[in-house]
Amino acid sequence: MQFLIYLSNFIIPILIFYIIVTGLIEKKPVYDDFVRGAKDGMKTVASILPTLIGLMVGVGVLRASGFLDFLSDLLSKPAELVGFPAPLVPLSIVRMFSSSAATGLVLDLFSEYGTDSLIGTIASISMSCTETIFYTMSVYFMAAKVTKTRYTLVGALLTTLSGIIASTILGHILVP
Repeated sequence: MQFLIYLSNFIIPILIFYIIVTGLIEKKPVYDDFVRGAKDGMKTVASILPTLIGLMVGVGVLRASGFLDFLSDLLSKPAELVGFPAPLVPLSIVRMFSSSAATGLVLDLFSEYGTDSLIGTIASISMSCTETIFYTMSVYFMAAKVTKTRYTLVGALLTTLSGIIASTILGHILVP
């Protein structure tokens, strides 16, 4: 384990050194390529910034208005009927919009129920096998200028549901 910690401290510097050496060997203008890439990156950030701000405001409005709590209360009883713990319903909803907000909810769940509890285990697995659907769709579709999303939302919602089901089943197996 100590080796992995030691290795992780050197991975990025080694990668940067490798890129520079490779560029020099191939006689490429490494610094010019870096500056060009940074410019392109800034253009991308500027183009998706309004979408990110809108999404963050939307999540804030959902939480502040109480609609998230209302939706969680509405879905808690059916969720418990199928074996999904009610405290995880808000996490499952928020995860579709914001990874950082979902991480905050997971930390709250950890402090309340513990990391090795059924709720902590399902939350951990769920965070790793679900995606921030609306964030990802808005950012990538905006950056790529995609206007016809076709079945993306339906597919993403189905895969998120599959991830939640899998995390629940695995949680019940791992924590008897």
